Amino acid sequence: METLPFHVSEWLNTDQSPTLADFHGRVLAIEVFQMLCPGCVNHGLPQAARIAQTFDPAKVAVIGLHSVFEHHDAMTVTALRAFCHEYRIRFPVAVDLPGTRGPLPRTMEAWGLEGTPTLVLIDRQGRMRARHFGQMPDMGIGAQIMGLLQEADA
Repeated sequence: METLPFHVSEWLNTDQSPTLADFHGRVLAIEVFQMLCPGCVNHGLPQAARIAQTFDPAKVAVIGLHSVFEHHDAMTVTALRAFCHEYRIRFPVAVDLPGTRGPLPRTMEAWGLEGTPTLVLIDRQGRMRARHFGQMPDMGIGAQIMGLLQEADA
Protein backbone atom coordinates (compact mmCIF):
# COMPACT_ATOMS: atom_id res chain seq x y z
CA MET A 1 0.00 0.00 0.00
CA GLU A 2 1.60 3.24 -1.12
CA THR A 3 1.12 5.84 1.58
CA LEU A 4 3.40 8.56 0.19
CA PRO A 5 2.99 10.33 -3.13
CA PHE A 6 5.86 9.17 -5.35
CA HIS A 7 6.05 10.94 -8.71
CA VAL A 8 8.55 9.35 -11.07
CA SER A 9 9.05 9.83 -14.80
CA GLU A 10 11.43 6.88 -15.26
CA TRP A 11 13.86 4.50 -13.58
CA LEU A 12 17.53 3.74 -14.15
CA ASN A 13 19.45 0.61 -13.09
CA THR A 14 16.34 -1.57 -13.10
CA ASP A 15 14.16 -3.26 -15.71
CA GLN A 16 11.07 -2.63 -13.58
CA SER A 17 9.24 0.54 -12.61
CA PRO A 18 8.71 -0.13 -8.92
CA THR A 19 6.37 1.81 -6.68
CA LEU A 20 6.90 2.43 -2.98
CA ALA A 21 4.38 -0.35 -2.34
CA ASP A 22 6.80 -2.83 -3.97
CA PHE A 23 9.18 -2.29 -1.03
CA HIS A 24 6.56 -3.09 1.62
CA GLY A 25 8.03 -5.49 4.18
CA ARG A 26 11.53 -4.01 3.89
CA VAL A 27 13.08 -0.89 5.31
CA LEU A 28 13.64 1.50 2.42
CA ALA A 29 16.48 4.02 2.32
CA ILE A 30 15.98 6.67 -0.36
CA GLU A 31 18.90 8.95 -1.24
CA VAL A 32 17.47 12.15 -2.72
CA PHE A 33 20.17 13.80 -4.81
CA GLN A 34 21.21 15.98 -7.72
CA MET A 35 24.21 15.22 -9.93
CA LEU A 36 25.69 18.69 -9.50
CA CYS A 37 25.36 18.72 -5.70
CA PRO A 38 28.80 18.37 -4.05
CA GLY A 39 27.28 17.05 -0.80
CA CYS A 40 25.44 14.38 -2.79
CA VAL A 41 28.52 13.27 -4.68
CA ASN A 42 30.88 13.38 -1.70
CA HIS A 43 28.63 12.12 1.05
CA GLY A 44 25.02 11.17 0.23
CA LEU A 45 25.53 8.74 -2.63
CA PRO A 46 28.56 6.99 -1.09
CA GLN A 47 26.58 6.57 2.14
CA ALA A 48 23.66 5.06 0.20
CA ALA A 49 26.09 2.62 -1.45
CA ARG A 50 27.46 1.65 1.98
CA ILE A 51 23.92 1.02 3.24
CA ALA A 52 23.27 -1.23 0.23
CA GLN A 53 26.54 -3.12 0.87
CA THR A 54 25.99 -3.47 4.62
CA PHE A 55 22.41 -4.68 4.94
CA ASP A 56 20.69 -7.77 3.59
CA PRO A 57 18.74 -6.64 0.48
CA ALA A 58 15.87 -8.90 1.56
CA LYS A 59 15.47 -6.65 4.62
CA VAL A 60 16.74 -3.23 3.50
CA ALA A 61 16.32 -1.75 0.03
CA VAL A 62 18.20 1.29 -1.26
CA ILE A 63 17.08 3.51 -4.12
CA GLY A 64 18.03 6.93 -5.38
CA LEU A 65 15.67 9.76 -6.25
CA HIS A 66 17.13 12.32 -8.64
CA SER A 67 15.25 15.50 -7.73
CA VAL A 68 16.33 18.44 -9.86
CA PHE A 69 15.40 21.88 -8.51
CA GLU A 70 18.20 23.89 -10.15
CA HIS A 71 20.32 23.72 -13.34
CA HIS A 72 17.48 21.88 -15.10
CA ASP A 73 19.03 22.14 -18.56
CA ALA A 74 22.26 20.43 -17.45
CA MET A 75 20.70 17.55 -15.54
CA THR A 76 19.08 15.49 -18.24
CA VAL A 77 18.31 11.78 -18.03
CA THR A 78 21.11 11.14 -20.54
CA ALA A 79 23.56 12.94 -18.26
CA LEU A 80 22.18 11.03 -15.26
CA ARG A 81 22.77 7.70 -17.00
CA ALA A 82 26.40 8.67 -17.63
CA PHE A 83 26.73 9.93 -14.04
CA CYS A 84 25.42 6.64 -12.60
CA HIS A 85 27.84 4.71 -14.79
CA GLU A 86 30.87 6.88 -13.92
CA TYR A 87 30.13 6.91 -10.18
CA ARG A 88 29.21 3.21 -10.16
CA ILE A 89 25.75 3.75 -8.73
CA ARG A 90 24.27 0.26 -8.85
CA PHE A 91 20.99 0.69 -6.96
CA PRO A 92 17.81 1.74 -8.79
CA VAL A 93 17.45 5.47 -9.39
CA ALA A 94 14.09 7.16 -9.94
CA VAL A 95 13.78 10.46 -11.79
CA ASP A 96 11.47 12.84 -9.92
CA LEU A 97 8.84 14.53 -12.08
CA PRO A 98 9.28 18.29 -12.60
CA GLY A 99 7.22 20.52 -10.36
CA THR A 100 3.99 22.10 -11.51
CA ARG A 101 4.05 25.12 -9.20
CA GLY A 102 7.72 26.11 -9.22
CA PRO A 103 11.24 24.72 -9.35
CA LEU A 104 10.76 21.91 -6.81
CA PRO A 105 10.15 18.46 -8.28
CA ARG A 106 6.84 16.84 -7.38
CA THR A 107 8.04 14.15 -4.96
CA MET A 108 10.44 16.52 -3.23
CA GLU A 109 7.63 19.01 -2.69
CA ALA A 110 5.09 16.38 -1.62
CA TRP A 111 7.49 14.98 0.97
CA GLY A 112 8.40 18.43 2.34
CA LEU A 113 12.11 18.04 1.62
CA GLU A 114 14.47 20.97 2.11
CA GLY A 115 17.10 20.15 -0.50
CA THR A 116 19.83 17.69 -1.36
CA PRO A 117 21.35 15.50 -0.15
CA THR A 118 18.50 14.07 1.87
CA LEU A 119 18.23 10.52 3.15
CA VAL A 120 14.66 9.34 3.69
CA LEU A 121 13.96 6.22 5.74
CA ILE A 122 10.68 4.38 5.25
CA ASP A 123 9.65 1.58 7.58
CA ARG A 124 8.40 -1.86 6.58
CA GLN A 125 4.81 -0.61 6.61
CA GLY A 126 5.59 2.14 4.09
CA ARG A 127 5.63 5.07 6.54
CA MET A 128 8.24 7.82 6.33
CA ARG A 129 10.13 7.67 9.60
CA ALA A 130 13.10 9.99 8.99
CA ARG A 131 14.23 12.78 6.69
CA HIS A 132 17.87 13.72 7.09
CA PHE A 133 18.91 16.82 5.16
CA GLY A 134 22.66 17.14 4.80
CA GLN A 135 25.31 14.89 6.24
CA MET A 136 24.56 12.23 8.84
CA PRO A 137 27.12 9.89 10.40
CA ASP A 138 27.01 6.30 9.13
CA MET A 139 26.70 4.92 12.66
CA GLY A 140 23.65 7.06 13.36
CA ILE A 141 21.96 5.98 10.14
CA GLY A 142 22.89 2.35 10.76
CA ALA A 143 21.39 2.54 14.26
CA GLN A 144 18.16 4.01 12.89
CA ILE A 145 17.90 1.29 10.25
CA MET A 146 18.55 -1.41 12.84
CA GLY A 147 15.89 0.13 15.06
CA LEU A 148 13.38 -0.03 12.23
CA LEU A 149 14.32 -3.64 11.54
CA GLN A 150 13.98 -4.64 15.19
CA GLU A 151 10.72 -2.74 15.51
CA ALA A 152 9.26 -4.77 12.67
CA ASP A 153 10.50 -8.02 14.23
CA ALA A 154 9.09 -7.28 17.70
